[in-house]
Amino acid sequence: MLRHRRSATAAALALGVAAVVLGVAGPASAHVTINPREATQGGYGRFAFRVPNESDEASTTKVEVVLPENAPVGSVSTMPVPGWTVAVEKRKVDPPVQVHGSEVTEAVAKITWTATGDAAVKPGQFQEFPVSMGPLPQVGTMVFKALQTYSDGTVVRWIEEPTAGAEEPEHPAPVLTLTGAAPSVGASAPAVAAPAADDDDDDSDGGPGLAFGVAGLVAGLAGLVLGGLAFARTRRGPAGTS
Repeated sequence: MLRHRRSATAAALALGVAAVVLGVAGPASAHVTINPREATQGGYGRFAFRVPNESDEASTTKVEVVLPENAPVGSVSTMPVPGWTVAVEKRKVDPPVQVHGSEVTEAVAKITWTATGDAAVKPGQFQEFPVSMGPLPQVGTMVFKALQTYSDGTVVRWIEEPTAGAEEPEHPAPVLTLTGAAPSVGASAPAVAAPAADDDDDDSDGGPGLAFGVAGLVAGLAGLVLGGLAFARTRRGPAGTS
């Protein structure tokens, strides 16, 4: 009986811990995000702001996304979302942003999507709002602060910037991580300098090397002549011999 009670107590504690863990993990993961969450500096990309509905009764009727002021993007365009209208606000940029060799003095500051009719994000659902952006700035991260408005008037502000090494805040802002472009494949290796030409004037003009060569040639010819004379004497033999 005692062993049975201990087993039941352990099971109850395990269920309680699981419920607490799931209860904490659920709301923490259901926040506004940008997907994909990584991109390359200087490139272009298609991104989607994913907005889940966390209310059990109200629907999401408006979503506002503020682009970071310290990382302006020269070209931003939106994709139509059925049942939603979109409004784009711009701001002046100083210094201008370079896009395809031209200077752009205005950049998108804020995008607002508003539901019409029955298009609001209902409880238990989520909606994605696609955008195209580029060229992406030369920064490590882009933080997009977002506001989510519900049909009952509640506004959830996803504006808290995460800190490296710290716990995730209660209402984190969507963050896009940017990495440097990879070096191009097949880049040629540095050319190896050719060895310098021999500038020895003595060799090119015939100097001592040429003189030694001529002397050797003369000595060789003299040896041949002497050898020929000795051979001829040998053929004739001693004087007076028949």
